[in-house]
Amino acid sequence: MNSTNSGATTSTKSKIPMEENQEEEIWRNFQAREEEIERKKMAVKDKIQQRLGFAEEATRSLTQTLEGLEIMGDPMRKEVGMVRKKIEMANREIKSLSQSCQKKEREYKEIHEAFDEKNKEKAHLVSILMELLAESERVRVKKLEEINKTIGSLR
Repeated sequence: MNSTNSGATTSTKSKIPMEENQEEEIWRNFQAREEEIERKKMAVKDKIQQRLGFAEEATRSLTQTLEGLEIMGDPMRKEVGMVRKKIEMANREIKSLSQSCQKKEREYKEIHEAFDEKNKEKAHLVSILMELLAESERVRVKKLEEINKTIGSLR
């Protein structure tokens, strides 16, 4: 629109595309954050899977070592005890990592649900705003027409 048109009409109509651009910007930012969260989530899962693999491999290796030590008998009792303690420690680490992963997934779901709720609320508020702007414009145009008629009848 050019600048010779009514300032009220221009400002009302120029706000709408700006809000759409802001909404698109917000949406792009949200998507970028979601992708970053997903990348981090996958990195954590990969680390956990890697550690689980190492732990399983270590468990197998330690089990074989334990069996070999049991065959040897009493002279290796201390070493067997140490290996068992290491296995127990590895199991505790696995359990802790698993719980941490589950907690992070729950937190992610809760945050995502809250985000969706706020997005719905924003969309509702934007629609109310659009209705108010449209009503305001109708009232102003009507008043301008009335003033114009009054001026026309004074001539």
